[in-house]
Amino acid sequence: MLVLGVGNILLSDEGIGVRAVEAFQAGYQVPDTVEVLDGGTAGMDLLDVLAGRSHVIIVDAIRSERPPGSIVRLRGEAVPALFRTRISPHQLGLSEVLAALKLIDAEPAHLSLIGIVPEDLSTTLELSPRLAAAVPTLAAMIAEELAGFGFPVAWTDTEPGAPPAPRA
Repeated sequence: MLVLGVGNILLSDEGIGVRAVEAFQAGYQVPDTVEVLDGGTAGMDLLDVLAGRSHVIIVDAIRSERPPGSIVRLRGEAVPALFRTRISPHQLGLSEVLAALKLIDAEPAHLSLIGIVPEDLSTTLELSPRLAAAVPTLAAMIAEELAGFGFPVAWTDTEPGAPPAPRA
């Protein structure tokens, strides 16, 4: 099981996937069977990381007609289709990785995306206030998705500003 946060933290909201998995790691105790990874902008370098995984959750900024801050959860074949329309160069790499995995019959049996529409893609390390406020929700959604896949996690409130416990 892999939780993969992707994005460029140098471009404000483009780094939301990375920031969400960081918050998830800070706020939840994860079983040893779950790997949480900052995929950054690795693109095709993720091929070996993703190959043969049974379950993968990707967290990323997405292009959508919805307003900034809108959160989308997709599963299965809908995930690679979304990355065909990209907001940054790393998504082209991710689209290619998912296509290559399918071609070599090494795609995850269970693939899920938690995506959010960015508001600001300027050059800064800070998320926009709207997306920064959504980070705890994204972290809780990661926990929910893991539980749905049979990988329950425990919430810890040891970190200031830790995300809320997952909804039942």
